[in-house]
Amino acid sequence: LELKKTIKSVHSSDEERFQATIKLQALPRDASPTRQRSRCGLTGRPHGFYRKFGLSRTKLRERTMNGEVPGLSKASW
Repeated sequence: LELKKTIKSVHSSDEERFQATIKLQALPRDASPTRQRSRCGLTGRPHGFYRKFGLSRTKLRERTMNGEVPGLSKASW
């Protein structure tokens, strides 16, 4: 993030921009926060993930049915 600011800044010199570009290119691709994926803490499932609980939909349902998630219950009306 700091390197990108240096590259885009109008106040930095050409040499500073060049050095920042070299350093940015040397970083591994997976170091980017955009490439990180939210996954279930129990199964590692990437889809159907609830951030608030850190679980996938299937494990969240199982835990809810067992009463292991406080404040969450099956809806019935």
